[in-house]
Amino acid sequence: MTPAEVDTAIRTLVEPFNKKGIAIEDATTFAGDLEFDSLTVMDFVAAIEDEFDIIISMNQQAEIENWGQLVAAVHKLQDS
Repeated sequence: MTPAEVDTAIRTLVEPFNKKGIAIEDATTFAGDLEFDSLTVMDFVAAIEDEFDIIISMNQQAEIENWGQLVAAVHKLQDS
């Protein structure tokens, strides 16, 4: 998948978690903009892992603060 395809797929996955309908940009943060708590993050990450058949480690999760970083990380994990 290209980064654009990964972005599109993750946008579909985030919809049920994006309760306020925040517009998603590369700089959109999960804690600040989307107001995800730790449980929501875990559920969202699980959905991504299932969809892409990847594992996002806790260390990787800690480094991902915004949408653009998430898309890049998922794309990179897919290729490895």
